[in-house]
Amino acid sequence: MINKDIINAFKILATEKGIDKTNLSSIIEDLFINIIRKKYGEEYENFNVIVNMEKGEIEIYQQKTVVKEVVDDVLEINLAEARKVEKGMNVGDMFIEVVNPQNFGRRLINNAKQFFNQSLRDIEKQSIYDEYSGKIGEIIIGSVQQIQKERIFVNCENKELILPKSEQIPSDRYRRGESIRAIIKKVDINNRGPEVTISRSDNQFLEKLFHLEVPEIGDDIIEIKGVARVPGDRSKIIVYSSDKRIDAVGACVGMKGMRIQSIVRELNGEKIDIINWSNEPEILITRALSPAQPVDLYIDVDKRYVIAVFQEEDLPIAIGRNGQNVKLVSSITGFSVDAMSVDEYNNRHNTETDSDNISSNSIAEIEGLSDKIKNILIENGMLSLDDFIQKETELSNIKGIGPKTLDKIRKIVQTIEHSEQ
Repeated sequence: MINKDIINAFKILATEKGIDKTNLSSIIEDLFINIIRKKYGEEYENFNVIVNMEKGEIEIYQQKTVVKEVVDDVLEINLAEARKVEKGMNVGDMFIEVVNPQNFGRRLINNAKQFFNQSLRDIEKQSIYDEYSGKIGEIIIGSVQQIQKERIFVNCENKELILPKSEQIPSDRYRRGESIRAIIKKVDINNRGPEVTISRSDNQFLEKLFHLEVPEIGDDIIEIKGVARVPGDRSKIIVYSSDKRIDAVGACVGMKGMRIQSIVRELNGEKIDIINWSNEPEILITRALSPAQPVDLYIDVDKRYVIAVFQEEDLPIAIGRNGQNVKLVSSITGFSVDAMSVDEYNNRHNTETDSDNISSNSIAEIEGLSDKIKNILIENGMLSLDDFIQKETELSNIKGIGPKTLDKIRKIVQTIEHSEQ
């Protein structure tokens, strides 16, 4: 029987690594089976290892057959030797011998320690993967551990998480040791073990912040219908209340704006437009275009396309900086929105009066392009063929648009232009 102190040492190490008793018991059993095979050879399977974590005991038993003359002392025991322990033994009986761990020698014990440490590392990696893959989409709070150009290492409960530059809010400034909140975005396994990626720029991070600050969301009274963000700059969120007595927007703003201010502080001043849901596209799109107010909307529901007409002075607000506002509206409503002034709209429709012609040049309606490519173009302010032609030189810098895709788009545009001539 092995000393309890050894078991306790294993327990302390396993606790530090977050390994539970069941896994630890299996590791110790495998460890001593490994020692036995090192000493006696892989072919011998007449050993049993029993681990009792509660009592702190490990017992190793060797099964031997009682014989008159021993040929293999690992598998057999002489009848006279067996009867010294148990007088009733006969030839052919199974004799159980308790193995003294000291028989293995210091060298084998050191090898066992290496095996144990490797087994702990393997289980620790799997434990981290299982823990965090079950928490994807949840908010964590950690501390900044190391700052690099392309990523930041965050310590959370003694686990190292990674915040890549692409998942950071551009206006964020980090200092070692400071607290940081983010959501768990994904968990990957590579040669070094599990890699947990967290994000502050993901739409879901904003959504989860609202869950934390607005109890009515957790109580299923208020539902978040959609989220669109330009991280650190502006975002839009659509909310709906299932209880007519509760104003969804007011609940999200909170008394004296306390709830929304808390979220804005967390996002370093990111402006947040909270939109009341409506199943009427005209009402929803009008609300989403805020702070600009359209003079008129021309909506093609089937083609998910909208022309929003504004007074000249309101058009820059509707479009937003770098097309930001109209991109967010398109993303959150699911409609491709083309914003223009009253004069621009009237000029365009001197020759185009049919609603089909209105939307024929919409990126959303171009045949031959996948929805993914269409969405990338729309999100980058290319809502029509005219937009594409004007901004074609920018396409090579857009993530998701490779040389082959760019050639394909050009050919489709050329085909459309020839057909219109």
